[in-house]
Amino acid sequence: MGFLAATGRAFLVFLEATGKLALFTGIALYHCVRPPFYLRQIGRQMIDIGYYSLPVVGLTALFTGMVLALQSYSGFSRFQAEGAIATVVALSVTRELGPVLGGLMVAGRIGAAMAAEIGTMRVTEQIDALSTLSTNPFKYLVAPRLLAGLTMLPLLVLVADIIGVFGGFLVGVYRLDFNPSSYINRTWEFLEPIDVISGLVKAAVFGFVVALMGCYHGYHSKGGAQGVGAATTNAVVSASILILVWNYLITGIFFSTK
Repeated sequence: MGFLAATGRAFLVFLEATGKLALFTGIALYHCVRPPFYLRQIGRQMIDIGYYSLPVVGLTALFTGMVLALQSYSGFSRFQAEGAIATVVALSVTRELGPVLGGLMVAGRIGAAMAAEIGTMRVTEQIDALSTLSTNPFKYLVAPRLLAGLTMLPLLVLVADIIGVFGGFLVGVYRLDFNPSSYINRTWEFLEPIDVISGLVKAAVFGFVVALMGCYHGYHSKGGAQGVGAATTNAVVSASILILVWNYLITGIFFSTK
């Protein structure tokens, strides 16, 4: 009976957390589409998410494309299929590695920062102060971050796709002695618009998820500095897990018939 009771408690806690997250998401979405909009806050969050995350996302994409080209060559050379390296690099980066790695890097950088900032405001009662000043915390704190994450991560991933494919090109041409024009032609020959579009759709969903988890855990943090630290950790972990889950779901929607 003790095991059944523990299982039931865990299940009830999971349902409670799911319900709180669903309500939080619904309220946040409502304030994302309902005026007034704090354009200065939205612009600030766009700069934080997009501009300041570009170096780490760009470096990740560059070395991912370079390593992918090397690994593909070592494997395909066993079957005399070296000509497929350009195609594999382009499809892997645009479909999967660009949005997933970009989302994970942004989750580690931005998701933690959002949870820490909002969590600190919660434990120091600054969010309560906003309410007393007739400023809705969802509209001032949550909605700008959700809108910024939804719009900026696809732009980051688009840049990461270009940098990642360029990294594969550098290794293919200057390390593996491929012909530059042939490499570029092979890349364009098999790369379709749906490959890039699916990656950008994933990036938009991942950006929303990262911002949502950061805001949710920060908003519900409690217990002083220890609670803020726990909220930061939970935001990064939950965002990373949801990115992988949504990656599978969106891939199934786009490529289930292929």
